[in-house]
Amino acid sequence: MRSISIFGTSSDAGKSTLTFVIGKLLQERGINVGVFKAQNVSNNAHVCDDGSEIAIAQYFQADVLGIPTSYHLNPILLKSGHGNSASLIVKGHVVEDKEVREYYRDLDSLKPAVDECFEYLSERYECVICEGAGSPVELNLMEKDLSNIYIADTYDTKIILVADIERGGVFASIWGVYNLLPQKLKHNVIGVIINKFRGDRSLFDEGITIIEERFGIPVLGVLPYTPFNLGFEDSQSLKNFVQNKPNPVKKIGIINYPTMSNYNDFEPLIANEELFVEFITSNVSLESFDLIILPGSKLVIKDLQWLKKTGLFDALKARQKEILGICGGYQMMFETIIDEWCVETSEPMSEEALGFVDDVIVFQKEKILKKGEYTLFGKTVKGFEIHHGVSTKYPLSYEKGNIKGTFVHGIFEDEVFKAYKKKTIDAFMETMRGEIDMERILKHVV
Repeated sequence: MRSISIFGTSSDAGKSTLTFVIGKLLQERGINVGVFKAQNVSNNAHVCDDGSEIAIAQYFQADVLGIPTSYHLNPILLKSGHGNSASLIVKGHVVEDKEVREYYRDLDSLKPAVDECFEYLSERYECVICEGAGSPVELNLMEKDLSNIYIADTYDTKIILVADIERGGVFASIWGVYNLLPQKLKHNVIGVIINKFRGDRSLFDEGITIIEERFGIPVLGVLPYTPFNLGFEDSQSLKNFVQNKPNPVKKIGIINYPTMSNYNDFEPLIANEELFVEFITSNVSLESFDLIILPGSKLVIKDLQWLKKTGLFDALKARQKEILGICGGYQMMFETIIDEWCVETSEPMSEEALGFVDDVIVFQKEKILKKGEYTLFGKTVKGFEIHHGVSTKYPLSYEKGNIKGTFVHGIFEDEVFKAYKKKTIDAFMETMRGEIDMERILKHVV
């Protein structure tokens, strides 16, 4: 059986979502399915069953499909680094910070890890759904592309294109991507899925005819625009979340600093009809919010400096109502943050923090990666830790007066949210099930 590559005709076309959707539809037909993304760029990560970290999108896909999680699902992960560098994570563990030019220069050295992980999965699953990255035909980068061209060419995967019609220019994007693909890969294209269609589907009937008859590319489905407030992968998907809450009981403000990370923590809050969630990007008044959350951060000191520059630092210090810090946000609540080993900075430094917690945070070289059951703030949660900063006095959490904080991600997830998540995914799949031509796909991969 052949594996499948999901190529977007642009960024944020819906590749991550279509990866689990097609995987789920194949599972329903009795096929054993795995998911894979050779290289991802995301500050949102999750700790796997094997104690490694991967991008949240691949973890979420695996969770939906009910398969084990490990670094094999996402062997190369890049996170924000200081300056023009990125934190390079290979097979689930930090290797080093690399300048972007160095990363591309040394790309061939990463291919063995990608090959090892794909082959590991292909031995265990009948079909591996391989999510691409961005557009597969950025001509100046095609030789440096691990997630699209390299996988599709090396492993002869069948290819499904995904086009975002909401962006406009859908015909040009489909035609352009298809015709810029190498000839071998053009032959492996099964067809295209038109994503995020709004309005009367029949208005696109002529569009289907144009794509199929003039372009010679089968249309595998036209999917309606359906809000799906789960599995946020990046800041772009975060901007697309939808809230329709006319009578919320509480208003929650989340500080959206430049390298905010792991904002999937807040999906349960967005799902709660009694809570209105707002992401704060400037020095607005905090008094209208019942709760302010300092979320995770990939570059804690840099984001702390941003708080000072915007004036939010002083506003937080003056606040009397509840403040909650999670991971990087928790670290900002201490007296000082010390980075002697240049974990996040280009030279050793320390930075005055908010001073809510009577201890200092010290960055250590080795990242803490843990997943398990925690007792926090009077309840038991299944969460995970992913951080360099450590506190001697308060290694897990702190609570006093209006201040709460913890290193643990996933603290809002409970049985109510799990039920919501299942219901949302089931409803979403029911919609997609009737719109995707799976029989045509199966003819090419079985």
